[in-house]
Amino acid sequence: MDCCTLETQEDKFIHITNQTNKGLVEFDFSVGDPTMYVELALPVKQFEEFCNKNSVKFLTKQQLIDVENDKYKWKYGVIGTSKE
Repeated sequence: MDCCTLETQEDKFIHITNQTNKGLVEFDFSVGDPTMYVELALPVKQFEEFCNKNSVKFLTKQQLIDVENDKYKWKYGVIGTSKE
């Protein structure tokens, strides 16, 4: 295993949140549960390498809704109402 590869049988997910004018890709990375993630930033080339080495999946529309509702719940103390 190298420094950029996470050995696990669980699905690994990516959600790109921003691409800066300085060439960084800002993204959320999660393993197993898309609502539990870390915020990361990498240059484009390293981001692509990270995604390939980890066989990541991009979040589905429903998973994005679930993540946003979870954020809302933690911020406001009630379940979110986002549907799309």
